[in-house]
Amino acid sequence: MGALLLALVAGGIGGGVGAYVERNGGLTTVELPQADRDNGDRAPESVAGIAASALPSVVTLHVSGAAESGTGTGFVLDAQGHILTNNHVVAPAGSGGDITVTFSTGETASAELVGKDSGYDLAVVKVRGVSGLKPLPLGNSDNVQVGDPVVAIGAPFDLSNTVTSGIISAKQRPITAGGEKGDGSDISYVDALQTDAPINPGNSGGPLVDTRAHVIGINSAIRAADSGRGPESGGQSGSIGLGFAIPINQGKRVAEELISTGRATHPVIGVTLDMKYTGDGAKVGAKDAEGGPAVAADGPAAKAGIRSGDVITHVEGQRVHSGEELIVKIRAHRPGDALELMLTRGGAERTVTLKLGSASGA
Repeated sequence: MGALLLALVAGGIGGGVGAYVERNGGLTTVELPQADRDNGDRAPESVAGIAASALPSVVTLHVSGAAESGTGTGFVLDAQGHILTNNHVVAPAGSGGDITVTFSTGETASAELVGKDSGYDLAVVKVRGVSGLKPLPLGNSDNVQVGDPVVAIGAPFDLSNTVTSGIISAKQRPITAGGEKGDGSDISYVDALQTDAPINPGNSGGPLVDTRAHVIGINSAIRAADSGRGPESGGQSGSIGLGFAIPINQGKRVAEELISTGRATHPVIGVTLDMKYTGDGAKVGAKDAEGGPAVAADGPAAKAGIRSGDVITHVEGQRVHSGEELIVKIRAHRPGDALELMLTRGGAERTVTLKLGSASGA
C-alpha cells in the first residue's frame, strides 16, 4: 500500500511538472516587465508634491474628557508650538480633559488649550518641548477662485496623514453648524469655502491648501447624505463631496486674538433678530432676550437709523435670506469695518452704512 501511495504521489508530481513544461516551453523563470524605481521627486504643484510639503505641519489630535472623547486634525501655526484646529475637536476635553498631539512622524506630545470660540468653531492649542516644528504657510482666501484645485489633509476616522484632492466648488457659502445645546451658544456661523475634496469625520480642523501648499481654509463641516439636515461638524456620516472650510483670512484673525488674549471678538451691528421670521431677509425683532429694545441704544444699527421691524435684505450688495445668513455675512468681517446694508421698511427700500461694533465670543 505504501509503495502504491508513493507511486501515485510521484506520478502526480511528474504529471504536474510535465504540464508546466508544456505550457511554458521549457523549465524557465518567469519575470514580468516592471518600471525602474524612480528618485521620488514630484512636481511641487502636484498633489504628491503638495502633500510632501504640507504633511510635516499637520497633526492629529486625540481628545478625551470625563464623558466623551474624539479625534480631529490641526496644523502648526508658529515655532512656539501653537496649533489651529476646530472648537468642536477640543470640546470633549472640557475644562480638565487631555489633548494629545501626534505629528506626521509619529512623535506625540501633550497640548494645552490656549483659547477657543464656538461662534467661529476655532481653537488654538499649544505643545511644549517639541523641536523642529514646521509652521504651515498661510495663504489668502480672498484670492481663491471657484475651480481652483485644492488638497485636504487630515485624519478621517483616525487615519492620520490622509490626503485627498478636489476643487473649490463655491465661495461665500453661508453655513451654520452645531446647536446641540439648544440655546444657540454652540452654533457656529461661517461664510464658507465649499470643496468636493473628500472630507470625513476626523478631518475637522485640518488644512485645505492650494497648489503652493498654503492654507486657504480650515476643514470644518460636511453635508451628510443620510442627515437630511444642514452641514454637520460632528457625527459619523461620510463624505458625499460637499465639504466646507472656514476661510483662512477669518481663521488668521481669530487665531491671533486667541493667542493674544484667549478670546475672540465678534463683529456686531447691535440688534436682536427675529429668528422665527419666515419671510425673505433678516427681520429686526421687537425686543431683546431680556425684554428690552431690540435695537441697542447707541449701537451701530441705532446710529445708522435701523428700527425694530426693519427687514435687512443685502449686506455689501449680497442677498441675505434669513437671520442666520445675516449673522454669517457680518461674521465674515472685522469689528470696525464699514458695511452697507439694504433694508425694507413699510414696503420701501433704503440703504444705510454702519461701522461694526465688537462683542466677546464664548
